[in-house]
Amino acid sequence: MSDTASEGFEDPFAEQRRIRELLSQETRHLIIQLILGHPAHLVSLAELDYMIPKNEAAILDQLERLRKADILDVYVHEPNASTRNLPSKFWGPTERGVEILYEHNFLRGVPIARAVYEETKKSERVMRHEGAPRPELPEAVTDALEFDEPESETPNAP
Repeated sequence: MSDTASEGFEDPFAEQRRIRELLSQETRHLIIQLILGHPAHLVSLAELDYMIPKNEAAILDQLERLRKADILDVYVHEPNASTRNLPSKFWGPTERGVEILYEHNFLRGVPIARAVYEETKKSERVMRHEGAPRPELPEAVTDALEFDEPESETPNAP
């Protein structure tokens, strides 16, 4: 008897291993963490390029791999297309993407990713991109990424 799987039977863990390898590659992992930490969960290429210490071509290559795996997609905000200083294309999670991220425990880290994102010093251009109007994410994505943000610390009034 052979130790290999019989014809017609696939390794039940092959897909899980493939996704784990996909999510653990350094640049893709940084992309996902940045998206999870972003207040809108939609980031422009300029924001990614500023925050991730890789060249734009490498970032685009990894974004495309995440898109092909149906983890991320490009969301377009057409009104920004005619505005010179604002991005019109944003990368964000798909409904399948948040399912995968949930299954691999990435969503538990959303509050931490947000705190890191908020504390990161940003250029004027990145702040302008961060404040740019964006398209809506699918409701299931928004719901999955929602968490109770802590109150900002203010001095106690008497």
